[in-house]
Amino acid sequence: MSFYIGREASKLWKRICAETTTEINLLVENWKYILGGLICQYIHGLAARGVHYFHRPGPLLQDAGFFLLPELGQERAYVSETVFSFVFLSFFLWTFHPFIFKSKKIYTVLIWCRVLAFLVASQILRIITFYSTVLPGPNYHCREGSRRATLPRPDNLFEVLLIIPRGVLFGCGDLIFSSHMIFSLVFVRTYQKYGARRFIKQCAWLVVVVQSLLIIASRKHYTVDVVVAWYTVNLVVFFVDHKLPEMPDRSLGALLLPMSKDGRMKEESTKLLNGNSGDSVDRRLRSQANGKMTEDGDNVHIEVVDGS
Repeated sequence: MSFYIGREASKLWKRICAETTTEINLLVENWKYILGGLICQYIHGLAARGVHYFHRPGPLLQDAGFFLLPELGQERAYVSETVFSFVFLSFFLWTFHPFIFKSKKIYTVLIWCRVLAFLVASQILRIITFYSTVLPGPNYHCREGSRRATLPRPDNLFEVLLIIPRGVLFGCGDLIFSSHMIFSLVFVRTYQKYGARRFIKQCAWLVVVVQSLLIIASRKHYTVDVVVAWYTVNLVVFFVDHKLPEMPDRSLGALLLPMSKDGRMKEESTKLLNGNSGDSVDRRLRSQANGKMTEDGDNVHIEVVDGS
């Protein structure tokens, strides 16, 4: 029994090492996109903090969602945040599943390049909309009488550029459209395309619908903020996804293996599947019926397809 456990642990460790090597190589090639996406996340947070200086509390606007959904109350505001945290953490962990599981369909670096592209495009539109018209926030800390409803004039530039988590949670003015919905819809749509479990896909969409209702019931956003997020983010993901090159699907028999012109496989290509050695990949290639080789710049690609 101990021998079996030790053997499986050794296989898992080799798989993690092989996957790490592959992902590091991909990160070296795509670090600019990852860094750019992360910088844009900071800019989005900076813009959300900036609009808080312009926010002025006022009477709540007429809202159909407020009329239809009972108010959860300030003491239950954590419910919607808990649901969002679950969605965020679940998706984050799923993107790293190739390091552990044998069944692999995605590359972690490449999937985050796409996700960040979707987020940046959506957040640019969001910044434009909430700076166009600053609405009085419906959240409890944004209402008249709350000391957090407005921010005092900053004393220096550092105070403006410093973003603290507490300030993000108690922001006001960045309403149309919901940032929580941007993240959730991007994550769910990404899993819808690249995930493998149909049941999880259905549950994910249900969770996002529930989150939408909880955001309104918690009075964190007006209904229009959630509605606009639903159709804007879906349209953004649809169009941006068609502009980006498609990712190679690791779970299928069709593999795109980069090779140098002299015919030698790059190191990361020898460990594409399950941390296998180069000999294992060679055997997999020989087991296919047909193959096609194309040349692109300095690289030669072999696309292997199922012969059936």
